[in-house]
Amino acid sequence: MASITGFGGVFLRADDPAALYSWYEKHLGLVKSEGAFAFPLPTQHPQLVFALFKQGDAYFPPAQKAMINLQVDDLDGVLDRLTAAGVAVDPKRESYDFGKFGWVTDPEGNRVELWQPVAGE
Repeated sequence: MASITGFGGVFLRADDPAALYSWYEKHLGLVKSEGAFAFPLPTQHPQLVFALFKQGDAYFPPAQKAMINLQVDDLDGVLDRLTAAGVAVDPKRESYDFGKFGWVTDPEGNRVELWQPVAGE
């Protein structure tokens, strides 16, 4: 039987895609290739989450239809660097059995979640 084999990507609308690509490259270290940010397969982080939220759920701004989650190897280091660079960083940081989380907001107001999985995940 034909089936879904994995996650293909995240797509966001932007008022100025070129400027937003530049921001993600500068502050989050993503590298644009062939018109998009691509992550080689197999990824160094094998787990990828696809979760659904109610329209009014406050986990991310209700007006924002999608939120991306980027995996990091040192959450505190990344957030401290972004704070020093003047990026809008939420001061809240959360820890769970499956990892640590923090959030930033890009120049177009999109909340971005950063996740440091626990070692070995």
